[in-house]
Formats: sequence, structure tokens, C-alpha cells
Amino acid sequence: MLADKILDLKKEKDVVILAHNYQLPEVQDVADFVGDSLGLSRQAAKTPHKTILFCGVHFMAETAAIICPDKKVLIPDLAAGCSLSDSINLEQLKSWKREHPGAIAVGYVNTTAEIKSELDYCCTSSNAVNVVKAIPEDREVLFLPDMFLGSYVAKVTGRKNMYIWAGECHVHAGIRSEEIHKKLDAYANSELLVHPECSCTSQIMYDVAVGDYKNRQVQIMSTEGMMNYAKQSGAKNFVVATETGILYRMQQQNPEKSFVPASNNAVCQYMKMITLDKVYNSLLEEKYEVRVPKPIADKARLAINRMLAIS
Repeated sequence: MLADKILDLKKEKDVVILAHNYQLPEVQDVADFVGDSLGLSRQAAKTPHKTILFCGVHFMAETAAIICPDKKVLIPDLAAGCSLSDSINLEQLKSWKREHPGAIAVGYVNTTAEIKSELDYCCTSSNAVNVVKAIPEDREVLFLPDMFLGSYVAKVTGRKNMYIWAGECHVHAGIRSEEIHKKLDAYANSELLVHPECSCTSQIMYDVAVGDYKNRQVQIMSTEGMMNYAKQSGAKNFVVATETGILYRMQQQNPEKSFVPASNNAVCQYMKMITLDKVYNSLLEEKYEVRVPKPIADKARLAINRMLAIS
């Protein structure tokens, strides 16, 4: 079996395989660690292995290469990109910073290495609120590139001097409140787990505040936050508003519970580009290596290390 060959090869070549929660089930099964971008960044930072095979999208492999300059970082498909990462380029960021001299630039981890090199702080959905809270209140904050996560962070922190870039993840932007309500109606006694990148997050926060969810538990959190919550919750049924790939791991860890996607169409074609065949070929031929030029990596590492230091 191909999976067995992969397991043998990674031992032989001293390779650690990291896979994001949105990867195909068979790819998750051969990984040493499965998690969200923050968790995987931490695993990359501390791994003793000389080679990292990153099953995710390109910016994630770049982040690992920045954190671990002494290691080889491979990605099974160089074309595995990210619509959110593509929503801002270097010149746009530099121009935005010129318009707000003295502002602190906070960028989501879903950005290119070039963008990270211009940031003061990097963040993920699991620590974005804490990163912004760590910034002195009298400093303007430029938050990029996800407008829905940015809007969520601004509401939670109550920050009035925060400017938000108008970018979005095409998968999360497509999950609508109406879909969620239909799913919740169809699955009685279910709890709702929502990723803050969803376009409906602000609407959901409002709906919860005015009682539209009728005391039903609603949690807005990162994918790893969802995983942890699902394990400790006494509920048996969950509607999950994020990319559908996470449902596999949720079901594995909680076989006695039921998980349904808020939207069956919430599928990232970039994440699904990584297949078992490509993982095997990448291991066998040690391709495709992701490298970040040293001047960019050195600047980006400061913002990433700040992210890793803030839980």
C-alpha cells in the first residue's frame, strides 16, 4: 500500500510530515502531526528531523522554512496556493503603511513571506485577539488580509483605531448565516462551531446577542479550538462552519459524536491538491523544496516569533 511506503520512506529519510486540518483524510493518516497553522508552526519550530514535508498550502511551507532555516522544507504540490494570501501584495502593503505612519501592522499567517517581512506581528485565528490586545491602545493597527477575522477581532477587543484590509478566504466567505440556520433547524440539540474567517461571523455575534439562537451554544474559534472544544463538550451533535476537511479528524477523535458541515460546499480546492501520490513522490524525489531568500526570511522571522510567543 502507498501509505505503508510513505511511512517507510519518511523513517528512512528522517522526514516529519505535517498536515493541516483541511487535508484529505488519507493525507492526515500518514502525517506525524495534524493541526491548525499555529500548531503546525510550533511543531516545525521544535522538530528534530532534518526535513519537513508540509501538507498544506504554500504560505504554510514558507512559514516553516522561515522558522527552520537549517532544515529542508518540501511541499507535495507547488501550485497549492491560497485565495486569502493572494488578496494583498507587497506594494499594496507598503502603500497602506505609508498612509498610516507609526501604525502597527498585524498580518494573518495566511500571507506570503514577502508580506510577513513587512509586518510587526504575525497572528493566527487562535491568537489574533491576544496579539491585538498586546499592542498599546494609542497605536493604530493595520490588520490584514482577512476582513472577517479583522472585524471579529475589532469587535472582541473594542479597538477603535484598527484599520482592516478587504481580503477574504473564498471558502469561508461562502458560508452564509441562512445555511447555518437551516442546518441547525435540521439537527436539533446541536452546538454551532464557527471559524472567525466566515463572512457570517459578525452577523452570528449579533444574532447571539439578541437571542436568535435561543440559548443554543455558539463558539467562534480557530480549527484547533474547535477540535479541543468538541472533545470536552457534553454535546453530542455539532454543526461546523469551516472547511469540511476538519470533520474527518473530529469524527476520529469523537466517534460517539455527530458532526455536520454548515455548508457542504465549503471545500478548498488548494488544500485538496495534496494527494497521497504527490506526498509519496515528494518524499521519494525530495521535491518540491520551498526556499525563502535570507533577507526576507530574517525580517519575517521576527513577526512570526512574536506570533509564536503569544498564546
